[in-house]
Amino acid sequence: MTRFRALLLGLVALFAAFVAVEYFRPQPTDWRPTFINRDKIPYGTYVLYDQLPALFPGQPVSAVRLPIANQLLPGLGADANPDTTISATAPALRPGRASYLFINDGFFCSPLDQDALLRYAAQGSHVLLTGEKISGGLLDSLRLELRPVLELDELLQQRLRRRGGLPAGGSAQARTNTLTLVNPPAGSARSYPFPATEVAYFFRATAGSRATVLAHDARRRPVLVRVPVGRGAILLSSTPAVFSNLRLLRPATAGFAFAALSVLPAGQPVFWDEYQKQGPLGEQSLLRVLAAHEPLRWALWTGLAGLALFVLFEARRRQRIIPIIRPLPNTTLLFTSTVASLYRQGSNHALIAEKKIGLFQDFLRIHYHEPGLDLTDEPTRERLAHKAGVPRSKVDELVRRINRTLTARQVSDEELLALSQAISRFHEQAA
Repeated sequence: MTRFRALLLGLVALFAAFVAVEYFRPQPTDWRPTFINRDKIPYGTYVLYDQLPALFPGQPVSAVRLPIANQLLPGLGADANPDTTISATAPALRPGRASYLFINDGFFCSPLDQDALLRYAAQGSHVLLTGEKISGGLLDSLRLELRPVLELDELLQQRLRRRGGLPAGGSAQARTNTLTLVNPPAGSARSYPFPATEVAYFFRATAGSRATVLAHDARRRPVLVRVPVGRGAILLSSTPAVFSNLRLLRPATAGFAFAALSVLPAGQPVFWDEYQKQGPLGEQSLLRVLAAHEPLRWALWTGLAGLALFVLFEARRRQRIIPIIRPLPNTTLLFTSTVASLYRQGSNHALIAEKKIGLFQDFLRIHYHEPGLDLTDEPTRERLAHKAGVPRSKVDELVRRINRTLTARQVSDEELLALSQAISRFHEQAA
């Protein structure tokens, strides 16, 4: 095996090993807070969604991929604009009561969605909202504020430092924050430890609030509240991470989410919102309206075909023919061939022989430094044979052939060939 093949096989083996390592190595953990019901990552909600039939036995559990208004106001249709403002005569709501769950790291809705959600809760349904960011309009209507924990902790640290009760660089917030249920269900624990980073917001009631605190953190800041709305209620949680796979699979924290869901009434269908996390289900391209109606589809395809034909024929009509530029001929070579053909005409090659002899004499003058070259002089021939390293007899023979050619009245093809060969032998034998 050659060295090149060995190196090539080594490179192939290294590449195959690299591919195998990349393929079989464990995938890094995805810590994104998606809260999607099919995600099994730490901050997905696959476990909770899978346990909903057991938590609400005998009632259907369905994932919703529609805006709130389209789900609760069926008369709007699938193409209704969720940003439309409320009309004077509101559409009829979906009949019956249900529990509507919004498990996400944030909750945002339009005025139309907000009105439909509040009206639906007022008729006896229950809504659970989780998020560290919640629409300001909904919070204002419920007389609540969502405040960050970090601001109050930093303010407390500054006050403690002024009083000398906290050293510089210390932390007033522990690594964990205990969430406590006010009225836990039977058989459930009262307090649950969670990482402080997952308890970053809390609720604060404003004037006229009817909210009831269901759970609070270690400093008695509300993190789970219930606001009555008509015959129903809206539950709000500022800690969405407690409903994630990571917390439900740990015995120390799993009970808090199930205790929070136990507040929802039994015997009602459950709607699980996935619209705010995954968007609507089905085709969502900008051309979906055209694709849904056959006349519009025909108009679209006819317009595209006409545009293609226009581009094709218009481009062919306006395109100019590109001229073919031929390369310039070698005039020097043509001139040389023409002159040579003139010399070859006839059977007398005396002119060609004379020019060949003249070129040979120029070669001798330049290379052997003989400016006054006279081949009829015997000392000159002796000196030339010594300089060229050619026997004297060969030099004399070449000189005699040159003299015969110069004095001849006519030079045949054979004589010209013999002269050319004699000069070539001299070049070959010259040192």
